[in-house]
Amino acid sequence: MTPEFGSPRTAIVTGGARRIGAAFVRALAEDGWTLLVHCYDSPEEAEEMVAGMPGARVVQADLGAPDCAETILGALEGMPPPALLVNNASRFELDQFDDFTLEGWDRHFLPNLRGPALLTRAFAQRVPAGSGALIVNMLDAKLAQPNPDFFTYTLSKYGLAALTELSARVLAERGIRVCAIAPSVTLVSGKQTRDNFDSVHMLNALRRGVTVDDLVAALRFLIASPAITGDVIRVDAGQRFLGLPRDVQFLDERS
Repeated sequence: MTPEFGSPRTAIVTGGARRIGAAFVRALAEDGWTLLVHCYDSPEEAEEMVAGMPGARVVQADLGAPDCAETILGALEGMPPPALLVNNASRFELDQFDDFTLEGWDRHFLPNLRGPALLTRAFAQRVPAGSGALIVNMLDAKLAQPNPDFFTYTLSKYGLAALTELSARVLAERGIRVCAIAPSVTLVSGKQTRDNFDSVHMLNALRRGVTVDDLVAALRFLIASPAITGDVIRVDAGQRFLGLPRDVQFLDERS
């Protein structure tokens, strides 16, 4: 724990029961944070994961609901002061410019952008005056070299990138930093097959697949860097240098 945050402090991780979120939760617990783990449809997994973590707590909420921030921040009652918010949860469904729907738009924009915006504001209001804090938003490396696949999802991540920049400017005077991590393909996602993932995972300049451990390292770096705010750590092994015309999962090297 860095002096910026003091101890004890609470970290909130959305989508913390599975995948990258679960890795963040475990790493933060190892580093001495008290964890408030948000989940939506996996409360049993979340409870099982935090069972051995001192003081950890699970909160279930729909990030698309207008009261999601009140539900999540309300679960802090009796916990150490909040000092870290990781907006990790995200909806990821395939659509294109020619077939996106109003329902699909809301399914992406409510949890991927409105929810994090409401959480960011509510979190900032709960940080004790004079205390340092950090918000980390999970973006997508494709924003640096965009393609139109996953059209609505991508637009929602552009919005989250803007939220990162704007909230960093607003909250700096309160001692609250806002940053982002933008990974390329890290785990099998959506309807992608394992074979496809194995084929394209190293489709980048370094010929090295991005791993969950790489993202944990990026999060730990941001936590340990009190002079950084408003910045994005892009973890893509140089994939953007290739100028890929489509999402990587549609570029199976064996096809």
